[in-house]
Amino acid sequence: MRELNVELGERSYPIYIGEGLLTDIAEIFARHQIAQKSPLLLVSDEQVASRYMAPLVETLRTAGYTVVPAVVPPGESSKSLAVFEQLITTALEAGLDRHSTVVALGGGVVGDLAGYVAAAYMRGIRFVQIPTTILAHDSSVGGKVAVNHPSAKNIIGAFHQPELVLYDLGTLQSLPPREVSAGLAEVVKHGLIWDEAFVRWIEDNSADLLALRPEALGYALYKGCGVKAEVVSRDEREHSLRAILNLGHTIGHALEAVAEYDELLHGEAISIGMVGAARIGVALGADEEVYTVTKRVLQACGLPVRLPAHLDTDAIMKAMQHDKKFKEGRMVFIVPTAIGRVEIRQDLSAALVRETVDRLKEEA
Repeated sequence: MRELNVELGERSYPIYIGEGLLTDIAEIFARHQIAQKSPLLLVSDEQVASRYMAPLVETLRTAGYTVVPAVVPPGESSKSLAVFEQLITTALEAGLDRHSTVVALGGGVVGDLAGYVAAAYMRGIRFVQIPTTILAHDSSVGGKVAVNHPSAKNIIGAFHQPELVLYDLGTLQSLPPREVSAGLAEVVKHGLIWDEAFVRWIEDNSADLLALRPEALGYALYKGCGVKAEVVSRDEREHSLRAILNLGHTIGHALEAVAEYDELLHGEAISIGMVGAARIGVALGADEEVYTVTKRVLQACGLPVRLPAHLDTDAIMKAMQHDKKFKEGRMVFIVPTAIGRVEIRQDLSAALVRETVDRLKEEA
């Protein structure tokens, strides 16, 4: 088992990464003083629940926990105020109190949704992340929890740090290839913003990552979570440094919204967004390899680099203005200056961004 720590003073918490960790969950919960007498809300989606919910409930109940399962539909549509309200109703009817814990068993959608329930219920109760996708190695760390509005992704939310993150690599073995590639987008992102050597390692080991070989996968998640933990520890509430974690997200979130959270997976949209950011970086003076390496590594991980031509450029530009990264009338972009280094820019012209979006429709 690999272990990291997110250093946030009294709110610091560990990230555990390894195989078979769900079998030890009762012991880990006891170590972190997760209350047994107060009901525990276990949130998952239908796909994950069919594989892992029953044995996990049995393990926890055998250890003396009162577990209340709650299953939501899979996909981004569950990150809504309507589903949020349903979970709050479930929590009330089950008698969750201030000592209760909400446990998220699933990918980024479940983690964001369940985390926002934990943040809002009784003004905040404890929360545990059990990510079951590669993509969630990013969203499960850092305490950002949210639901979507039809016009903007993650616009309704809070900062609410988990008690711990428990990453059982065994749960990743059932992921379909498209989900594996989508998850690797955020792994690549962590290298592109922080660690050039890690980017080169990802490219060299992309076949092992796509094949879900445990040693390569465990190392990649450890490195990716390590970057996220370091950045969050320095800037928990995104006053400055933490914004670099949004590489590719300004364009990516707009693509998701215009595609109605259906056509593109989050990682796929972010992949296209990172190619766009790399193009902008080169236009502003970065070496051409910022674009060529970014595109090459993403393609090696099976990710798209071309923006679907039928998505309207005007609609994409409009969606960017609804994004949280739109500040004082200006789009805030994370722009690479080299592989492993980025800067925060608030001075980009709309013309440059529009040109970039149009060029993304022509990527080979």
